[in-house]
Amino acid sequence: MRYQATAIGYLRTEISGVAQFWDESQIRKLAARLGYDFADMIVYDPKFGRPPLARLKAQVSRLDAEAVIVPGPEHFEGGQVPGSLVKQVDVITVTPEETYARGDMPPLPDLPPSKANGA
Repeated sequence: MRYQATAIGYLRTEISGVAQFWDESQIRKLAARLGYDFADMIVYDPKFGRPPLARLKAQVSRLDAEAVIVPGPEHFEGGQVPGSLVKQVDVITVTPEETYARGDMPPLPDLPPSKANGA
């Protein structure tokens, strides 16, 4: 049996609205087309007051997911894929179909070396 990387879907109810089931379907179709083992769909509803990415990041770690698939970047705060998430996992958008790969992240700025004993 061939290994398949794991993917998780993510969407926000206030963005998808009445198209939520359509968005979920498109996420699952893209995961299958790209050869992922689809493991979970994280549906964020702001009325519960939890931080938007908390459960998603926890599930990524728990399931050792390689990718998160979202309907579009508008499902993240400010309409942009968060760099903190891309450091952890590849993020794939359905429309437009784009991949934000971990290896494509710009390098973090170099910090000056720390001095021993806080000196």
